[in-house]
Parts: sequence; C-alpha cells; structure tokens
Amino acid sequence: MNTGMKITAFAAALAATFGTAYGVGKGVGPVGEPPRAEHGDHAATAGTPEETAPGQAPAELPGGLQVSQGGYTLALETPAPPVGRSTLKFSVRDAAGEKVTAFTTEHDKELHFIVASRDLTVFRHLHPEKAPDGTWTVEADLPRAGAYKAFADFKPASKGAEALTLGVDLGVPGAYAPRPLPAPEPTDTVDGYQVRLGGTLDPGKPGELRLTVSKGGEPVTDLEPHLGAYGHLVALRQGDLAYLHVHPNEGGPGPDVSFTATAPTPGTYRLFLDFRHEGEVRTAAFTVKAGDRTAAPAPSETAERDAGGHTHG
Repeated sequence: MNTGMKITAFAAALAATFGTAYGVGKGVGPVGEPPRAEHGDHAATAGTPEETAPGQAPAELPGGLQVSQGGYTLALETPAPPVGRSTLKFSVRDAAGEKVTAFTTEHDKELHFIVASRDLTVFRHLHPEKAPDGTWTVEADLPRAGAYKAFADFKPASKGAEALTLGVDLGVPGAYAPRPLPAPEPTDTVDGYQVRLGGTLDPGKPGELRLTVSKGGEPVTDLEPHLGAYGHLVALRQGDLAYLHVHPNEGGPGPDVSFTATAPTPGTYRLFLDFRHEGEVRTAAFTVKAGDRTAAPAPSETAERDAGGHTHG
C-alpha cells in the first residue's frame, strides 16, 4: 500500500480494530459527583468473546465494538469529515429509530465522545452539545486523512437502561499512510508538563498504573477537577477488539493519579490520560506492552504531537 492511496481504497483492507474503557482517577474525597468505575465496567457487554479454555465460562465481552446494542444505535451523520477542524454530528437512536433525547448525567456530562485514529496516533476526547431533537454536535480537529473510530459513552434515562459504549467508523478522505505506534517510553512531555507512568500492566490480573505529573522538575500537587475527577484514562488495545479494564484508585489532587487495570490478554496497548491544570486540559499518551515490567510509555520528544488531544470540544 503506498502513500498515494485514498481512504476509500485502503479502508476495506483494514480489518483490525480496537476497544475502549474509560477510567477516572479520584482525589481524596469526592470532587463534584463521586467518580465511579462504570466507565471501565459497563463496557464489558458487547463484542467478540475472548478465547477461553475448555470448561471455562466465556469471558466478558468488551464494549465500543458495536454500532448497535441493547436496542440503541450510534448514528453518525458526518461519516467522512475533511482533514482539519470540522463539525461532527451524530445521534443515538432507539429501537424504533427515534433520536434519544434523555440521558443520565455521569461525570458531569450526559454523553462522552471519543475519536481515535486506527493507528492510535491521534486521540480526541470531546464534549458535544445536544440539541432538543437529540442531535449531538461537536468540533473536532482531525489532522490527517485516514481511518478513525468514534465512541459514544452514555446511559439512556429510560427506566432499566444500562450504560453503553457504542462505536462507529469514520474516514477522513485523502492521501494516507499509517504511522507506527510510538515505542514504549516511561515519560511523556506535553506543554511543559512531564507525566511519568509507573507500575505494570499484567494480562489476566489487576495491576496498578500510576501517573505522576510534574512541571519544571517540581511535582504538580494542585490538579484541578475535570468532569468531577482529577484524571481520566482511556485505554485502547492495538490491532483487535479487546479493551483494557480500568478502575480508579483513591488519591490526592496530584502529583499522582492512580488506576487499577487488567489487560485481557498479552499485547500492546495505548493509554491516554486527561488532566487539568491552570484551567486547561492536557493529554499525555503512552504505549504499554502488557506484562512488560520495564514500565511504560509515551511518544518520544521527536514524535509528532497529534496524540496530545489539545482540542476539547
């Protein structure tokens, strides 16, 4: 495949995809609405089951891998946005095809919307606005042509509805060449902040991931609440449909933000940490190999900072 191919030509050849889980790093005591682990838990309801040994019960199924689930469908109205900043529109449809207008607020929002490139080098955690008719709109900066996936994380307000993560493909037309995943490094630098990742990610068992934020060599001890929490972690597994199981841990407003995570299988994962300081949300990105105890992650200083996620709708 050469760099001159169009997205319409290469998209059919892209068979690999990925799943998502969303964790929230808590502070000492509640910050706004107390963060819950549901963003890491409720995703285990859809998709393709992990392989299991004979006699074992099937593994929980990851979310974010289906466009429809539980009678709800993620309907993307702008499946082929242009390169650069553009407006994305979508809705959640019920079983009758009607737009859903009532959602349960979780982490200060009725719906969380994430867009990531399939090569995991571009990541956007966006906050769309809902019109009275149930149409959601958000501005997104998609810097390169290629294949992307959008995830909507929400809970309908109807009685008995469960929290869902639905995913849908979108493609940015133009000349495209996939980029290699950044190599694992222990520290990422974004806007003068250094974020260091410690701990281990182990296949099949829980482990602690600890992210430490500093600036100018000094620890940042006054991280600010963002969506009712001090840190948000999104985890994507490279090349398949699995997702990283994430739970928040107790802690203060910095410099550490801690999560308990379980990798469903060995493999390479991409982690994205959102944190707020001095009124701005920044995103640190890390590549992690499950089971690698040399601890992990982040794009190198020379890598293009597309994964920085500086655009928050």
